[in-house]
Amino acid sequence: MIKTSAELEKEFMDTIQERTGKSMEQWFEIIKPSGFTKQMEILNWLKEDYQLNHLQASLLAGLYLNNGQPVYQNESALLENQFVKCETMRPVFEAVSDKILTLFPDSILIPKKTYLSFTANREFAAVNIKPKEIRLGVDLGTEPFTETLQKSKLVGAMPRISHMLTITDSNQLDETVMAYLQQSYDRSHKK
Repeated sequence: MIKTSAELEKEFMDTIQERTGKSMEQWFEIIKPSGFTKQMEILNWLKEDYQLNHLQASLLAGLYLNNGQPVYQNESALLENQFVKCETMRPVFEAVSDKILTLFPDSILIPKKTYLSFTANREFAAVNIKPKEIRLGVDLGTEPFTETLQKSKLVGAMPRISHMLTITDSNQLDETVMAYLQQSYDRSHKK
């Protein structure tokens, strides 16, 4: 069973000393003088200079920037935060979400801090909510980019989310979009 971000974060917080050799407080004392103030700056620095893996560095950076408080414990708040400046896009997102969860019944929606992840075996679709559009990211590998199937500009999504579709209306969720989602889903289930 796939662990949620909240479960991964709690597990990390409970075992940080054993996994990294340092307590949370010790890590915060290391990070503070670095002067880094952005998630990706801290994450990359921790990976490069301290050889933490991506998940460890990401969780630690998030906890540091959230004053040591859990970031992912309240998933409903994470979901609601996506719509703070984009409330008009909620019906479009709900249509996208309903289509994905219906087409792929084994998938789950996992709200993250900066995006919404659709995961089955692994993440196969990601969504950024913008004031006038939904950016639907998918993993299509080397599929050529087109006017509608663009290079991904999603914030926070896994690097394998290579392409994105811009959706402004639920009527755009046609057979082509569903085929791209199926292709991405199938790629995420390769052995």
